[in-house]
Amino acid sequence: MLTKKMENALNGQVRVEAESSQVYLSMASWAEVKGLEGISLFMYRHSDEERMHMLKLIKYINERGGHAQITALQAPKKAFTSFQKMFQQLYDHEIEVSKCINELVHVSLEEKDYATHNFLQWYVAEQIEEEALARTILDKINLIGNDKGGLYLFDRDVQRITVDSSASQNEA
Repeated sequence: MLTKKMENALNGQVRVEAESSQVYLSMASWAEVKGLEGISLFMYRHSDEERMHMLKLIKYINERGGHAQITALQAPKKAFTSFQKMFQQLYDHEIEVSKCINELVHVSLEEKDYATHNFLQWYVAEQIEEEALARTILDKINLIGNDKGGLYLFDRDVQRITVDSSASQNEA
C-alpha cells in the first residue's frame, strides 16, 4: 500500500514522463518537416518509449492501492534554431528527468517503501542509458559541426540507432 506522500510523488512522475513523451514528439515533428527523417524516427520512437514509462508508473500506482492521476501537461517547445541545439535541450531534459527519478528514490527510502524503491531501480538504470545515449549523440554532433555531408550521415546513423535499439529490446 502506497503512502499518500509516495502516491503524490509517483503521480508527479507520471506527469514528467507524459511531458517527456510530448517533448520528444514535438522534436520529431520539427525534424520531420526539416527533412531529417532519421532524427524524426529516433524522436518518434523515444516519444513512444516515454509514454510506456508513464504507463508503467500508472499501472504500478493503481496496483499498489493508489490512484494514478492524469493531469494537464505543459506544452513543449515547437521550434528549434538547429538540430544541434535541439539535441542539447534533449540532453538537458534527460538530466532533469534523472533528478526527478532520484528524488522519487529518496522519497521511497524516507517512506520505507522498499517495494517502490525496488520498482524505481528500473527507472534509475533507464535514465543512465538515456543520458549516455544523449551524450553520445551530442559528441557525434560536435564532431560534424556545420558540415552538411556530416549531417546527412548523422541523420542516417541516428535512424540506425533506432533500428538497433528496437532489435535489442525485442531480444530481451
